[in-house]
Amino acid sequence: MRTAFIQTLYEMAERDDRIWLVVGDLGYSVVEQYAERFPARYLNVGVAEQNMTGVAAGLALCNKVVFTYSIANFPTFRCLEQIRNDVCYHNANVKIVSVGGGFAYGALGMSHHGTEDIAVLRALPNMVVVAPGDPVEAENATRAIVEQTGPCYLRLGKAGEARIHARDVKFQLGRAITVCEGSDITLISTGGMLATTVRVAERLSKEGVAARVLSMHTLKPLDEEAIRIAARETPAIVTIEEHGINGGLGSAVAETLAEGNGPRVVFKRLGIPSVYASQIGGQDYLRSIYSLTVDGILTSLESVLETVQLSG
Repeated sequence: MRTAFIQTLYEMAERDDRIWLVVGDLGYSVVEQYAERFPARYLNVGVAEQNMTGVAAGLALCNKVVFTYSIANFPTFRCLEQIRNDVCYHNANVKIVSVGGGFAYGALGMSHHGTEDIAVLRALPNMVVVAPGDPVEAENATRAIVEQTGPCYLRLGKAGEARIHARDVKFQLGRAITVCEGSDITLISTGGMLATTVRVAERLSKEGVAARVLSMHTLKPLDEEAIRIAARETPAIVTIEEHGINGGLGSAVAETLAEGNGPRVVFKRLGIPSVYASQIGGQDYLRSIYSLTVDGILTSLESVLETVQLSG
């Protein structure tokens, strides 16, 4: 996803001289092409994310479109006060990009885990929160947030994510993408869990269960209409995210279902419990611990499907 992001940003910067990129002393092997082509619109502020965010806010208030970029939690948690006071309060045109959401940098320990970022960022007024599910969504999301005035948070994977969509996918901020149709259960995914969710749906299909898959690439504003339609047309909804279950996609969908007047559905959140991972290991290993693999998710769905069959 990060390659799709930087290539798209490079192409847009060729045509739009408002675009700046500000990094916190990382991104090597990713940002060099941009830095060499646009040296006057590139800053490496060093390991100083609070300063990075303040500089970005100042540039944005001078009519620039400024992207900040760092690993997972560093452009978010480390500089949260600056995001809140300098960026969101002033509705500044700053686009915060985190690479390695979830456990992508799992081997570096919990300090590099991005597992609470969606919950924190979507709570801030004026902030748009986007977590694309594959490189095609990442490319489209980059273009969309340049056009979106005001603060945006773009949560990316790291590298090697599978391409799920064709290039002509219809992408719009705040509108979920229907990846698979189905009437037995709806699986709502965000971010890098999309490929896994699609594989889960394929396995369910072999068992005679038709699963609808929604890619909820925008967490704020949320596509509440797609959720309500799913509640009317399928008896169960399950959210799947590589993020804490508190405050993320599952919480956002639960809020929509609780406040709506539609039919009651069986609902379950799949994600990371409210704990800090004490284990050290790669992304696949850490996902397996929290049952975010295909087999783990299928096991978690057994009780949901049994409940639906009993109620049906």
